[in-house]
Amino acid sequence: MTASRRQQNRLNRERAILDAALKVFAAQGYTGASMDAVAAEAGVTKPTLYSYFPSKDSLFQAMMLGKRDLMLDVFEHPSAQGMVADLLVFAWAYADTVMRPEMLSLARLIIGEVQRFPEIGRAYQASGPDHLLRGIMRYLEGQRRAGRLAFEDAELAAQDLWGLILSAPRTQALYMPDALPDRETLARYIHNGLRVFLKAYSTAPEVDLKQLKALEDAPSRQVTHDA
Repeated sequence: MTASRRQQNRLNRERAILDAALKVFAAQGYTGASMDAVAAEAGVTKPTLYSYFPSKDSLFQAMMLGKRDLMLDVFEHPSAQGMVADLLVFAWAYADTVMRPEMLSLARLIIGEVQRFPEIGRAYQASGPDHLLRGIMRYLEGQRRAGRLAFEDAELAAQDLWGLILSAPRTQALYMPDALPDRETLARYIHNGLRVFLKAYSTAPEVDLKQLKALEDAPSRQVTHDA
């Protein structure tokens, strides 16, 4: 069903507000950010902003959930190429989102605020990592039911997946903002992480590793995802 012009305008304005919110939260942190600043950045009035998001907390949660939903899109709508391709698309979507400078800045600011304001850390965890983890778990459990993966604990398998593909370069980027990894470096970590994951969990590792290698080597299949 095609959205009406009014509905499309509302969606466009909501996206603009969420993009503005990320810039403000990333620059000022949760406690320092204000709804006035977000409204100004988005080019809307404060009453308009409140008509979309009634509080700073609801705005923050919507912003975080939206970014996580982008990363989970391939798991919600699997490709015809199968599990290995889905995992590769997810890995790049994850990297292209969490390695964005503003997302890294936001994470640093949240880390700096949680000691004084633990509720901020809980809100970030619930609307960010926890939401993402549940989405990964649902997909992996579906692959287990289909006989493609074997594991006993879906949560640990999901933690292994995102830890293997990006933990090291993201940790480095958090503490060294002037030395962000290039795409070649990210590809090195992503491909290695997926290889380790498939060796550990795939029920047909040789077949899956061969497909992964083909996807890595084919220029036309280089996976990118605009966050």
